[in-house]
Amino acid sequence: MGKHLKRLDRIFTQAPIYFITVTSFQRRRILSTKQMQNICEEVWANILPIHHWSVGPYVIMPDHLHFFFRVTSDEASDLSLTIGKWKEWTAKYATQRLGIEPPLWQPEFFDHLLRSKTSLREKIEYVWQNPVRAGLVDSPEDWQFKGNPGDWGVL
Repeated sequence: MGKHLKRLDRIFTQAPIYFITVTSFQRRRILSTKQMQNICEEVWANILPIHHWSVGPYVIMPDHLHFFFRVTSDEASDLSLTIGKWKEWTAKYATQRLGIEPPLWQPEFFDHLLRSKTSLREKIEYVWQNPVRAGLVDSPEDWQFKGNPGDWGVL
């Protein structure tokens, strides 16, 4: 008989939290700027009342970004639709305001459903350490293209 997977004692069922990774087209190193951070934050703020998804901690790297996304209502749009709209509007603003040649994003994105507070904490720590692992800074606190908007009360 094979080993059985251990059951998790807690799963976020009321408000699922997803760990999302989005990559720039052809891994262009164009994302880690204050202007791009402002655009990402603006579109996340606009997504909340329309699609009922809230952004949590995030880190913007030169060619990709990681963020945590959570449903805020039973009326929430589909995750793929919401990420698609976020990518559409960030790309539109980046082209209009920053002159970035489209396309901005790779066609797909990576998502991982988090199943526990422990998993969430581990992923957040992974995200915070990303700029250190990439050799961009010595300490996560030194990386300026990150944020923790909204207190979800899960940490």
